[in-house]
Amino acid sequence: MFTIGDLVIYSSHGICKIDDICDKTIFGTTKKYYVLHPMEDDHQLTISTPVNNDKVMMLELIDREEAQQILDSFHHPGVEWNTNHHERFQQYSTIIKTGDRKEIAKVINTLIRKKIEAERNERKFYERESGMLKETKQILFEELAISLDTTFEKINEMVLRSLKEAELV
Repeated sequence: MFTIGDLVIYSSHGICKIDDICDKTIFGTTKKYYVLHPMEDDHQLTISTPVNNDKVMMLELIDREEAQQILDSFHHPGVEWNTNHHERFQQYSTIIKTGDRKEIAKVINTLIRKKIEAERNERKFYERESGMLKETKQILFEELAISLDTTFEKINEMVLRSLKEAELV
């Protein structure tokens, strides 16, 4: 169980802070709820979710060691590129939904490499993959930044440097 003040990854909302844990009665049933807000939202959005909600993923932030391992993984190729656009999108979406940051990093790695390749060849990058890259990169890089006590921008620079060292940029 999480405690008040914990930072968590909550679904597609990204990094959220738990503001309260309280009992709420909805439709005559009282349950314990987490009350949280996305860190990027500055308290404008408040989310309430049951403590024992199996339908929505809430994850602890990764520690410094795992964050460094993930950052180092950008020196290596990511996941395999499936040439079928629909199958690829489904495959990558399934990986992202697992919440496994190491696997998500591989997807981001591949998408960044393919986006660079498309730009280099003056081609458009698939819009669905572009949206997927933007959303997942935002969440993962923010988490890495918190775990490594730095900024999103610095993480992005480190990843691009890793790709450049791999002679991709």
